Amino acid sequence: MSPTPLADEARRPSRRRRQRVPVALLVPAALGLLFLVLPLVGLLVRTPWSTLPQRLAEPGVLTALRLSLQTATLATLLCLAFGVPLAWLLARIEFPGRRVVRALVTVPLVLPPVVGGVALLLVFGRRGLLGGWLDATFGITLPFTTTGVVLAEAFVAMPFLIIAVEGALRGADTRYEEAAATLGAGRWTTFTHVTLPLVAPGIAAGAVLCWARALGEFGATITFAGNFPGRTQTMPLAVYLALETDLQSAIVLSLILLTVSVTILASLRDRWITGP
Repeated sequence: MSPTPLADEARRPSRRRRQRVPVALLVPAALGLLFLVLPLVGLLVRTPWSTLPQRLAEPGVLTALRLSLQTATLATLLCLAFGVPLAWLLARIEFPGRRVVRALVTVPLVLPPVVGGVALLLVFGRRGLLGGWLDATFGITLPFTTTGVVLAEAFVAMPFLIIAVEGALRGADTRYEEAAATLGAGRWTTFTHVTLPLVAPGIAAGAVLCWARALGEFGATITFAGNFPGRTQTMPLAVYLALETDLQSAIVLSLILLTVSVTILASLRDRWITGP
């Protein structure tokens, strides 16, 4: 039986009451929003718009931007190669110590990036656990190289990919995989033809967030790879260096990173970030 108009009228006041926002919550919420937005507004206000094209065309800016895009992309590919299988392992396989492994995977999220850079040096440096062997056996030196930038960015960005993919795997319907197995598909065929298409949006979201985190990495990069123009000086490092000599250039470089971040968030907003 459909509700009567009187019943609808009786429900309307309760809906209005639920939609009212207490002043005690509205005020701190507005202050929190201002705290997050005002620095971005200040960046836009202080941007030298009249000379922006000339500053963007400077060789140092273009070199840092190109290096940042290249290393962030390579770091994301590295994270995809190792992070997706690891996420699948954590989501689908029961094994002793899984909680410990998951905790270790998320450590770079809370570890200060500089500490991560020091840890990378202790492992891949010339006197590190693996670096000495790589140098003596293959003549490979990783610290203070472009490859070192990629490793530093991958170290801090991979947890973003793993968390996103693991969440997608846990939310995927396993009946499709079970149906493929009953039809005779092997583990690898099921993974490549059923599992990956099911979680493709989660992988894409994780890869984009991973790429954005790699693009903005600073602490681990400067500690493990240094700050050499054209070789290891990425955009965040160029901003840090420009702050000491040319504030306007630092603002322009920061504006580029802000634009990239806003673009990424806008592209992810409707499908992967906002809830129903």
